[in-house]
Amino acid sequence: MSNDCRNNNIVLNSAIDMLMKFRDVESAECIFDSIKKKNIISYGALMSGYNINSKPWKCFKILEEMKQQGVVLNEHVWNILIGTCSKIDMIRQCQYIIDQIPLHIQNLKQIQISLIHMWSKCGSIEMAQNIFKSVHDQDIMIYNAMINGFGLNGMGFEAIELYRQMPNELHDEVTHICVLNACSHSGLLDQARNIFNEIPFKTEKIVTAMTDCLSRLFLFDEAEKLIDEYETTNSPNFIMYMYLLSGARNNHNSKLSEKIYNRMKSLFPDEKEGLTSGTILVSNIYSSIGEYQQAKEFRSSQIKELGQKIKPGLSWTDGSGEIVKVCFVFYAFSAHDNSHPQSAEIHAEVNRMTSEVIKLGYKCDSSWVIRELQAPGPIKRRRKRPETAIKRQLTM
Repeated sequence: MSNDCRNNNIVLNSAIDMLMKFRDVESAECIFDSIKKKNIISYGALMSGYNINSKPWKCFKILEEMKQQGVVLNEHVWNILIGTCSKIDMIRQCQYIIDQIPLHIQNLKQIQISLIHMWSKCGSIEMAQNIFKSVHDQDIMIYNAMINGFGLNGMGFEAIELYRQMPNELHDEVTHICVLNACSHSGLLDQARNIFNEIPFKTEKIVTAMTDCLSRLFLFDEAEKLIDEYETTNSPNFIMYMYLLSGARNNHNSKLSEKIYNRMKSLFPDEKEGLTSGTILVSNIYSSIGEYQQAKEFRSSQIKELGQKIKPGLSWTDGSGEIVKVCFVFYAFSAHDNSHPQSAEIHAEVNRMTSEVIKLGYKCDSSWVIRELQAPGPIKRRRKRPETAIKRQLTM
């Protein structure tokens, strides 16, 4: 990069955006640090990149830096921060951010849409509804956000009711997807079928949403038939098969999962990252039925064949509800993580809470435990419910 470019904020901001989209967070941070006169666009590019790369907690540190530098936040940056809150799903942090947003910005349509999504993700559906009701000129995006919010909170009937209240001319692809997802999350099979059949033009994403719904309810024959019909006039869709595979995992159906996974490898040989996720699902299915050695061997051989590395899933929490200099303290951790200096105390507290919930009647379904149980305890392996019984329940 020439010296002229290194002193050009437009170029540097674009470089940050590009590197973040290529998942090169470290290089993007280096460029950000090299900018002598950072502007609101520089900060926004970095924060947006953190959200893209699943590092939302870093946005709060940038917010404090901006405040210290006297940078006035605009609608775009506030929208990014609301998106950050949506990813973290912690009500206290959400409220902390909202309390700082000027009222005239909170009343902007795009901000209201983001707030509905944020509160819905946090489980504060009443807050989302209050914002929805406060919007005078409700348009398609506002409706879609609220329908999606109902779906995220298992309120399928409310989502359908709002969908029916919408003027038909406002329905678009996103609307159909949101209401089908809401039916899916609430187990409303008949309603999903009716809505799907009413849709005049079924796009790829709409068919994918219906595939997800059928797979979640273990109606695999119907889901596969839908995919086959779609593929008579369209190219195969990777996500449809991932939904099928996820449903097979939830149903602990190893034979179906093997069939789906092998078909995915045949149809999508270049989808290395996605196939890695599929490998983990199949491996977990083997573990869920007690085939731990097979799970280990399958996972090892497939990951080696794909030439991929498994990215650990991370969760985060704030430290004891404390705010240090109005900046939240976050701890990221992965499964079986002992890197924190207080790991012993953390695990002891988890064990204490586990004992408490067991006393209150909690029973663990060990089919979701993917490691072999080493000692007897309160966790008992449950026998898999036959698929026919599940289907019979759904039709009652």
